Amino acid sequence: MSDVARLAGVSVKTVSRVVNAEAGVQPATAERVSEAIARLGFSRNLGARDLRRGVGTGMVGLVVEDVGNPFYSLLTRAVEEVARARGRRVLTGSSDEDPAGERELVREFCARRVDGLLVVPAGREHGYLRAEIDAGTPVVFVDRPAGDLDADTVLLDDAGGTEQAVHHLVGRGHRRIGFLGDDPAIHTAAERLRGYRSGLHRAGIAADPVLTAMGPHTAESVRAALTGPLRPATAVITGNNRITVHLLRVLAGAQRRPALVGFDDFELADLVDPPVTVITHDTRELGRTAAELLFSRLDGDTAPARHLVIPTRLLPRRSGEVSP
Repeated sequence: MSDVARLAGVSVKTVSRVVNAEAGVQPATAERVSEAIARLGFSRNLGARDLRRGVGTGMVGLVVEDVGNPFYSLLTRAVEEVARARGRRVLTGSSDEDPAGERELVREFCARRVDGLLVVPAGREHGYLRAEIDAGTPVVFVDRPAGDLDADTVLLDDAGGTEQAVHHLVGRGHRRIGFLGDDPAIHTAAERLRGYRSGLHRAGIAADPVLTAMGPHTAESVRAALTGPLRPATAVITGNNRITVHLLRVLAGAQRRPALVGFDDFELADLVDPPVTVITHDTRELGRTAAELLFSRLDGDTAPARHLVIPTRLLPRRSGEVSP
């Protein structure tokens, strides 16, 4: 700013007034300052300006598992739309399901003084955020709850979704229903496993641990499960979109195909043969709800922590309608 002032022949205060669009500067003077800014390539630091004024930096941080996953891409886009409508931007990073990576991203965002945080937890310990929360930074947990904080949370009805899947398959005559889930240390995977077991119990079917294979999964582990312990299963429920895709690759060209219900819809699910029956949900609504809750906190909402649940529903196509 001092270089701009010297080149324009004005004071630093005058440059500051021009940069911040304040009144009291003659048009000719403002034009000289603008020309000097253009020549020097000066860029104002909005974050520093806003901190001096005691207002936010205009940014919120979003930590997801993997921004390359279509589920998180949709969620991120929904958050961005809400933020843009509020005149804010979103900093996004992927934790890669690593608690240390989550903490590193959160600390980096906090160092940049984001106005608030949206976090898809990679672990179960979030006491490290207590100081930021106490200092006034609102935090909303998305898709999974915090492990050791009572904080704003927006989840999907994971257990209810897999319970619907079991009910649907039982209604088609299936009794040997397998489950391919993600790492049970992940909240969503554990909840979907719980819903699967609850659905079997409600149908009067004893849960057979042999028919359950928890991940993380690759195409190789899915193939091993299908040709091994899950071979007697006449139907399979998959715990997320990536596992469903692995399963479809394994089943490609196979003569024997179990009935299938996948958790999470995915692109082209309606075009494969047979089209895939899924437990679907409004991922964008999940992101919008979480973002709107965060901004309500930034607007001064001090109500106790909210715990919101976005519903899931079964979308029948054909893969889950096969009889045993």
